[in-house]
Amino acid sequence: MRLARLHALAFGLAPALLIVAGCGGRVSAFGGLTAARVSIHVASSRVDTNGSTRLTALLADGNAAKVRWSVWGGDPRAGAGRVSADGVYTPPSYLTRDAVTVQVRAQLVDATGGTASDAAELTVTPGFLQPLTPGNLSVGPGGSVTISGSMTEVGGSAGIRFLLAESSNGDELGPKVGLGPGAVGSLSAPRCVRNAVTGPNPAYTVCSVTYAAPAVIGASKTIFIVGRIVGNGADASPTTSWTRVLLNAGGVSSNPATHQAHLAVPVQLGSSSGNNMDYDASLGQLSDCCGGTLGALVQDGLGNQFVLSNNHVLARSDQSIPGETVIQPGLIDNSCTPYGVGPGTTPVASLTRYPALSQAGTNVDAAIARVTPGAVDTRGSILELGARQPDGTLAAAPPGVSSSSGKGEAATLGMMVAKSGRTTGLTCAEVSAVSVDVVVDYFTDCAETAHAFTKTFTNQIAIAGPSFSDAGDSGALVVNSANAEPVGLFFAGGTDTHGVEQAIASPIGDVLSSLDALVPGTASTGAASYRVVGGTDHPVACLSYGGAHALDEKAASLSVPERERGEAALGLAQLLINPATGVVRTSVSTSLDHPGEAAIALYVDAGAAGATAYPNQIGGVTTKLIVNAGIAGEVEPTHPRGALLNQALAVKQESAAGLFRSNLAIFGVGVGQSLDNPREAAVMLYVDRKKFAGKLPETIEGQRVRVVLMDRLHVTRSHGTALPMHSACAASQRLMDPFASGVKEDLKLLRDVPSK
Repeated sequence: MRLARLHALAFGLAPALLIVAGCGGRVSAFGGLTAARVSIHVASSRVDTNGSTRLTALLADGNAAKVRWSVWGGDPRAGAGRVSADGVYTPPSYLTRDAVTVQVRAQLVDATGGTASDAAELTVTPGFLQPLTPGNLSVGPGGSVTISGSMTEVGGSAGIRFLLAESSNGDELGPKVGLGPGAVGSLSAPRCVRNAVTGPNPAYTVCSVTYAAPAVIGASKTIFIVGRIVGNGADASPTTSWTRVLLNAGGVSSNPATHQAHLAVPVQLGSSSGNNMDYDASLGQLSDCCGGTLGALVQDGLGNQFVLSNNHVLARSDQSIPGETVIQPGLIDNSCTPYGVGPGTTPVASLTRYPALSQAGTNVDAAIARVTPGAVDTRGSILELGARQPDGTLAAAPPGVSSSSGKGEAATLGMMVAKSGRTTGLTCAEVSAVSVDVVVDYFTDCAETAHAFTKTFTNQIAIAGPSFSDAGDSGALVVNSANAEPVGLFFAGGTDTHGVEQAIASPIGDVLSSLDALVPGTASTGAASYRVVGGTDHPVACLSYGGAHALDEKAASLSVPERERGEAALGLAQLLINPATGVVRTSVSTSLDHPGEAAIALYVDAGAAGATAYPNQIGGVTTKLIVNAGIAGEVEPTHPRGALLNQALAVKQESAAGLFRSNLAIFGVGVGQSLDNPREAAVMLYVDRKKFAGKLPETIEGQRVRVVLMDRLHVTRSHGTALPMHSACAASQRLMDPFASGVKEDLKLLRDVPSK
């Protein structure tokens, strides 16, 4: 996923979180006599400065009213914000106090000259300008790290309260029974720097805290540092943000900030990068910019070296031409200041070629750029891919290529893989699905307001794990953690309802083959047969921030109809109780494959579990295998192989196209492991949680189905409100942007011309 960022302040503020507090309901403060003709329904009456809320004007009969929207009140310095023609209210980008009130009025547009109107009162509070940074990190015994957060408040009394928690929104860890002082580390008192509004750019409040890990870590575990904006009075902001912390028993220290730094040449891979022209501009000013990751070093048959990343990172989603400059770090990590306009970046390569995403036959998101001599480590070293050093940090190291001669290896279900990326650094997780067909959205701008096209990729790799990837990690090389052999190229992802990142990568073999196909005569001469540059195979010091599944049944509850559906099937299930099959009892439970649905739990003796086939459904209700009274997914170490996996792959291939057509909420179909019975494979359905409604099939042609509810996949960029940029950029923009010179169409013809 490519990361976009606001050209902000010198201390480098990251993009806004879109957080909306409160719940739906009509809030009308000024209805009066005219409210009977038009009334306002508000999605949320509380919103922070980084969110938005929708207002709908209705006539007395319940139909939508055609109105003119207006807004007043708000902050005395920042203003009231704005409301769009379709009723979306966006607050000002900052506040000078802890909370302000705005009024939004709807004036009925009536051909008869009527003056009916209504107004709603909204409360606006400060929000985070960015998630807490770093967003994830690893510390060993006695280690320490500084966490910071930026608030969109200038003046006022609000600050950030930091606490240690067991989840991103969980209870404080300290007071829990059995955890004495310092058992999970400690936090210093927060330190906040408050700035007044000076000139056109507000300097926001920045709060930081130092976390000190315990002196002894018995076993690695993940905790959270949660930041909550707090202020005086009842109108304090409810906004929170968090950092995931891995307490590493092995003493490994890892901070993704090292991947975002401006590196000395020759630069190493796994670091921040992007196209020098990857920004949005308005009225002569830069408003947003984007960045991603230098994934790997590749080499052709003639010995020429290239950096490998995504098309949407290096080639701006098909908008670039050969020769455009690739820089390190990306614009996102240099306050949107391009090379040639200001300091802070190094040109490391020139865009060479890429398979065009707009072409139907393209099945990878990839691009390469010819290395500037001396600018990139010629061994292909990737940040943190090497062994632990005496100070606890991880050395850079090349990927392993000795087993495959740089062509990589195929991913397998359950394989532990690693990636080194700009945003989350070095992380590890399991391959959660194979043969994945996914629908991905692309945009022409960093702010993702101009949709370009929707692309379907087939036979991709899915990887699931907390903090495995995030926006800005796009282009990172995915390797087998056992030997560092290349496996895939990460390009898209999203977060499921359990907070687990679901990442999508293209198989490395497909990436290299697609690049080969761009060069005429490759098959006969081998001159451009690309391979990944690396060294001897070696293990990777994996950093895993938790399991890929949320198996907390206590947190799950069934609706009354679902429980009744399960109870109706329980009688049939009890007929299966038999010492010969190992089933000792049955009960109504919650399905792990189908969120919110009932399951018939079959409690099975461990000695008989592997030798018996159990039904996937009983009375139309899915079954869940529980071995020795433990959740099967926690005690089953293996993944489906052989005939079980092949059967699921065949069902997926036959049904994928029909599934996409049958339900617009489905944007991905693959093959993974059932959580209700981990011995079996399942057809994986990746479903847009915002569009999901109704039921999805529990089986397809007798094959188990597993549903992953999540945010829709696309190459995510973050963005913020435009702030003025120094005049040098505006003055240089025409020189930097060949599309502004009137030769755009001529240059498009050169896009796929092979380099010499």
